[in-house]
Amino acid sequence: MPTVSPPADPEADPRVRAVFDDIRATRGSTFINNFWRYLAFDADLLAQTWAEVKAVMATPSALDPKVKEMIYAAVSAANACDYCAHSHLAAARAKGMTPAEQADLFRVLALAGKTNHLANAIRPPVDAEFLQSSHIHGKTDP
Repeated sequence: MPTVSPPADPEADPRVRAVFDDIRATRGSTFINNFWRYLAFDADLLAQTWAEVKAVMATPSALDPKVKEMIYAAVSAANACDYCAHSHLAAARAKGMTPAEQADLFRVLALAGKTNHLANAIRPPVDAEFLQSSHIHGKTDP
C-alpha cells in the first residue's frame, strides 16, 4: 500500500513536467513509471532524485549500462525493495542481460548474502592485504 498519493495531474506543475520530459528524453521513451509518478508528490525531491539517478545510471562511466542495472537490481534485492528489483531487472534485460547472466547474478547475490552473514557472525579481522591500496590496482607490494 502506498504511503503517499501521486498528484492527480503531476505535469500541471512545471517543475514536475520538466523532470518528466528529461526522463523521457534521457530514456528515449514516453513511459514514466510509478516510482517517478508517486515521487512527484514533492517536486523538489523528484528533481533531486532524478538528477542523482541520471548522473549515475545514465552518464557514461567505467561500468557499462547493463552492469549498472544488474548491480542496482542486486542491491535492491538485498535491500528487499521489490519495486526497484523488478524495475532494474527489466532495465538490465532491455540492455541485453541474458537469462544465464540473470541466473549468475542471483547466484552471486545468494552467495554474498550467505558469506556476509557468516562473516558478520564470525567477525574475522580484515586482512592487511585487503587494505593495501596497491592491491586495489592489481599490483603487489615488494
